[in-house]
Amino acid sequence: MKNYLDYIKDGCAGRVEDFGIYPRSVNKIGDTTVMMAADGENDVIVAVGPSVGLAGEQGCVGGREYMAAPLTWDNGCVLRRLFPFTAPVRVLGAKRSFGAGDRLGIATPGHIRAIRRYDARPVFAQQSMRELTLTDRSYKDILNSASFAVFREGYKEGYGADGDHLKTADEIRAALSLGYSMITLDCCSQMRNEAESMTEAEVDAHYLPNPETEKKYLGKSFDIGGGVTLIFDAPSLRRMSLVYGEMIGYAAKIYSELFAPGKYDADFEISIDETTTPTSPLEHFFVANELRGRGVRFATLAPRFVGEFQKGVDYIGNLDELQKQMRVHAAIARHFGYKLSLHSGSDKFSVFTMYGRETRGNFHVKICGTNWLEAMKVAAIKEPELYREVHRFALEVFAEAKKYYHVTTDLSKVPDIGRLTDEELPALFLQNDARQLIHITYGSILTAKNTDGTPRFRDRLYRLWRKELEFYTENIEKHVGRHLELLYGDRSVWPE
Repeated sequence: MKNYLDYIKDGCAGRVEDFGIYPRSVNKIGDTTVMMAADGENDVIVAVGPSVGLAGEQGCVGGREYMAAPLTWDNGCVLRRLFPFTAPVRVLGAKRSFGAGDRLGIATPGHIRAIRRYDARPVFAQQSMRELTLTDRSYKDILNSASFAVFREGYKEGYGADGDHLKTADEIRAALSLGYSMITLDCCSQMRNEAESMTEAEVDAHYLPNPETEKKYLGKSFDIGGGVTLIFDAPSLRRMSLVYGEMIGYAAKIYSELFAPGKYDADFEISIDETTTPTSPLEHFFVANELRGRGVRFATLAPRFVGEFQKGVDYIGNLDELQKQMRVHAAIARHFGYKLSLHSGSDKFSVFTMYGRETRGNFHVKICGTNWLEAMKVAAIKEPELYREVHRFALEVFAEAKKYYHVTTDLSKVPDIGRLTDEELPALFLQNDARQLIHITYGSILTAKNTDGTPRFRDRLYRLWRKELEFYTENIEKHVGRHLELLYGDRSVWPE
C-alpha cells in the first residue's frame, strides 16, 4: 500500500487519499505543503518544503525535503500558530452552541461531520477535571486532540475549548494559559444544598438578615417578559439566600480575578446544576440578578432542571412539568441576555425539541459520555470477546464508579452476558441499565492495569478503535446528528 513517502516521491501528484493522506487536511503555507497522513498505527503531520517549525523526522525523497512530525503538544502549538483555524475561539456569543466533548480523543471527526449541517458553533475540546483524572489525560491532550481533528477534517468555521466544571482559580488559570476559550465554573461546593430541606424554623435560625437584599426583592414583582411575573416571599428569599449566598460571592470573585475586562479573553459559564435538588425559576432569577448586580458578565448559565438528567439515558421525569419550568428558565435567560445551558445532554432525546423551542433557538448544550458508549458499542460489534471481558470487569468496579455519578442503575436488569450470543451484544446499548453500567465505569476500564503494570484494556481498545475508526466516525456522525436534528426540530418560534 502506498504511503505519504510515495506521494512525495511521485511529485505530490495523484489522489492524496490513495497515499494514506487525509484529503481535507492538505494546506499550503508559503512554499510548504502541510497535511496529515496515516503512519502505521499513528497519524503524523507531514510538511513538504521549507521548514515551518514542526519537529520530527526529517528526510528527502525524490529531491524533496519533508518533515514527519508526531502529534505532540509542541507540534500542536506550532500548528495552531500556522493555521489559526485549528486554535479554539470564543463561540458562546453565537445564538446556538453545542459542546460535544471527546473523552477518548477520537470522536471529533464524527462531531465535525454532524455539526457541518447546522449553524450551532461547536465546542470540541470539553472535559472536566473529574474526567481527566478518570481517563489519565490532561488539558494539553484534550486541546491537541481537537486541534489535530480540526486540521484533519479541514474544519475552518471555528470551535471552542471548554475547561468544564472547574472549581478553583488555579484550575481555571491552568486551562486558560493553554488557550482554552471557555470556562464553566462549577459552584456546587459553595452551595448549601442542605438548606433546601430545612424547616422554616431551621432556615430562620441560620439566616443572617440582609436589609438591602430584602428591600430589593420583598414586596416587588419582576416582569421578565412572555407573560411571566416573579414574586418573592420572605421564607423563599431567606432559604435561597442560604443556599446561594456563598456561591454568588464566589462566582463574583472568580469573575473579577480572571474574566473582568482586561483579564483573560474567554467565555464564562456559570454552572449550578451539580446538585441534588432542582433550581426553581425563582432561584434562577435570584442568582442571575445578584450576579448581574455585582457586575458579573456570563455567556451561559446551567440550572439544575426538574427531573433526572442521568448519564447516558433519556430524561427521567414528568415532561409536562419540565416544559412548564423550562419555559420560565428560558424567559429568565432572555431577560438578562445570556443563553440557557443544558448539561448532561447525552441521549436526552425526549427533551431536545422542547428545549430548542422554549429557548427560541438560543441555547448551549453539552454532551460527552455518549461518545464513549458508541466506542464501546464498536467493541461489542467488532471484537465481542474483548467487549465481554470489559463488561465483566465493569460489573466488578461498578460500585466504586457509582461514587462519582448519580444514577439509578439496577444491575439485576442487565442481561447475563454469558447467555448472549455475539450478535446480541450490541442490543445491550439499547438497555438503560447496561448503558449506565458501561457509561460510568469508563475511568476504571481505561486505567485498569495488569499485574505487570501494563494497561489491561486501554491499548487493545485503542488498537481496535484505530482499525475501525471510519466505522466509529460514521456512527458518531449519525448518533450526534440525531441530537442536533431534534434540537432543531421545531424552529417555528425561532426569530429570523
